[in-house]
Amino acid sequence: MLPTFVIGLREGIEASLIVGIIAAFLIQRGERRALRPVWVGVAIAVALCAGVAVALNAYGRSLPLRQREAMEGALALVAVAGVTWMIVWMRRHARELKGTLEANAESALLTGSILALVVMAFLAVVREGLETAIFMLAAFQSSSNPAATGTGAVLGVLVAIGLGYALYRGGVRINLARFFRVTGFVLVLVAAGLLATSVHAFAEAGVVTVFQAHALDLSWLVKSGTVSGSLLTGMLGFQPVPTVAEVTVWLAFAVPMGLYVLWPSRPRRQQRATSTQVSAA
Repeated sequence: MLPTFVIGLREGIEASLIVGIIAAFLIQRGERRALRPVWVGVAIAVALCAGVAVALNAYGRSLPLRQREAMEGALALVAVAGVTWMIVWMRRHARELKGTLEANAESALLTGSILALVVMAFLAVVREGLETAIFMLAAFQSSSNPAATGTGAVLGVLVAIGLGYALYRGGVRINLARFFRVTGFVLVLVAAGLLATSVHAFAEAGVVTVFQAHALDLSWLVKSGTVSGSLLTGMLGFQPVPTVAEVTVWLAFAVPMGLYVLWPSRPRRQQRATSTQVSAA
């Protein structure tokens, strides 16, 4: 439940934040008429993402067992790649995100291009939505409790929409840098678990055949049917008896990405001062 809640919350907040910035800018400019195409773009993106998720799920169910295992492994790899790109992109561009969006909306208003506003809203939601769909599918396939997994996803999205609306109205102010850092670290752990799960699925499908010796015995900790077991399996991707390959890829991803997310970024003034000193030298 917790992994899908964090996924829905993080992805939903990003999409809500982007759409909220566009909507707030249009209202400040007195361009309420332009809000309708923005919501049209959002609706089209949501419908497309839902369709992709349903189609992938139906296709996976129609495959034989070994091919289904291979597809689950591939989906997990795509989800890991998506969340890695998302974390890196948000860390690099979060500060100038608002200015860029407002400049693009201003350009669309000046040229009278309603289609540009639709595309802006569509791309904002479809990018996060497709990542969420693939991530959720991978999480559902590795989950032992689909009901709890689905509940976590729904709650995460609902909380994200509520927070996004509150941020848009100005009634709630949160430290977005800290929020994205904390949720980003949690997502790193989830993604590392998905990466280990993908290796496990590829091994079941006969694709990965090396480093399959048992690395350690966690059966005393990861007990089937318990809350701790479900949390460790669903959240961190731990198996009762993980293989050397699973442990290796988990550590190889979680350690550097975790340090990257938690490492404090230099203030922009300090960066400019450093650049000036280098130029003067």
